[in-house]
Amino acid sequence: MNITLSQITRDNYEEVCELEVAKHQEEYVAENTWSLVQASFNPSYETRAICLEGKPVGFFMWVPEPDGAQSIWRFMVDRQYQNKGIGRRALEIALEEIKAVGPKRILILYDPKNAVAKDFYASFGFIEIGIDEDIDEMLAEITI
Repeated sequence: MNITLSQITRDNYEEVCELEVAKHQEEYVAENTWSLVQASFNPSYETRAICLEGKPVGFFMWVPEPDGAQSIWRFMVDRQYQNKGIGRRALEIALEEIKAVGPKRILILYDPKNAVAKDFYASFGFIEIGIDEDIDEMLAEITI
């Protein structure tokens, strides 16, 4: 299974925008179209298509924080491609790419009621540091 992270271009952005999570996940994930709009007006935001054999099957977006950390704001795998190890491999690749820019920390937020997300991120070394009270989500970090 060949998983890669690719730049989003005029050739693949429509495929990325059409990706969808499962119905029960919709409340946790912003639409990819919205994320691409945000990134188009914020040049420091990094976006990637998660590709399986060259075909977009998921999406990532991470952003720099004022303190030099990097925050993963968006991470999704299309509902048809979930539970196949694609997300796990994609996050491994994304963490390598993020670490290469030299942050001291990598952050991620998720719904504290989402036990699957908690366990998944913990398996990569993310440690919960508390609830972000502005948006009522759990903040977890990897310190580098």
